[in-house]
Amino acid sequence: MALKAQLDAIVSQWNLLNHPFYQAWSAGTLPVDALREYAREYGAFIRELPAGWQVQNDAETAHEEEEHIELWEAFAHALETQIGEAQRPAVKRLVQTARQLFADPVTALGALYAFEVQQPATAQSKLEGLMTHYRLPDGVRPYFEVHAVNHHEAEKLLTRLSALSGADQARALQACEQMCQALWDALTDLTPQSCA
Repeated sequence: MALKAQLDAIVSQWNLLNHPFYQAWSAGTLPVDALREYAREYGAFIRELPAGWQVQNDAETAHEEEEHIELWEAFAHALETQIGEAQRPAVKRLVQTARQLFADPVTALGALYAFEVQQPATAQSKLEGLMTHYRLPDGVRPYFEVHAVNHHEAEKLLTRLSALSGADQARALQACEQMCQALWDALTDLTPQSCA
């Protein structure tokens, strides 16, 4: 099986659009308090993303991710909260998983792919949910407006993944799965019982 097909098969098992948290968000049934907690907690993971690009010696994308943290901060601020340290156990594990995987160039590629390949679709879904169902300040939208557009990070990552040795590709595939599961589990921990 081609590398992209292997990666996408892993991601499809943990497709975040199928998660009850994002489905409730899209349907407008996710309470604003849950959005607020998501902004505060998940922001701790968003803060880790630049490191994954820095270890690739991709200063330009790392800088873009730093700017995107500011957009996430605006999202949190519009919900009358701010990015904090992760408190939920599965969100803490997500942050720890990201730190571990982003410290190595090979595992960072797989972990970043797990996130970036899903980002345009999840951002578009969340943006539509916000605009259709929630009466919130405009500051909640810019992060998702930026990420609803495909900036081709996944394609860039796939090119680098394809250049790896077979052994390193296997490590990257394992990292992709670790990150997919960590992302899924973090959302599960943030999902109110009323939406589960």
